[in-house]
Amino acid sequence: MNTNWAILILAGLFEIGWAIGLKYTDGFSRFWPTVWTVLAIVISVSLLGAAMKSLPVGTAYAVWVGVGIVGTAIFGIVVFDEPANMYRLVCLGLIIAGVIGLKSGIST
Repeated sequence: MNTNWAILILAGLFEIGWAIGLKYTDGFSRFWPTVWTVLAIVISVSLLGAAMKSLPVGTAYAVWVGVGIVGTAIFGIVVFDEPANMYRLVCLGLIIAGVIGLKSGIST
């Protein structure tokens, strides 16, 4: 995996962080959770922009969102006791397959 893909995955991890952080901000009424969430947003988008220097925009954005979706959903299942029914897990699997497919189709 080259550096830009690693940066993109890291951007996706920060996306998970800010998506989960939104839950803890309580509508941006809690100071420190809001600060950490906004910081995670800035880092995530900055890393995404850096990765897009050499990766196709559509692929980079789709992978970034895919990592965020899957990670946030899994975090919700594990930490917030959200439902983990078969339909939901299959859909997450399809997203993972799409991300892998997009990564596999790019030689960079």
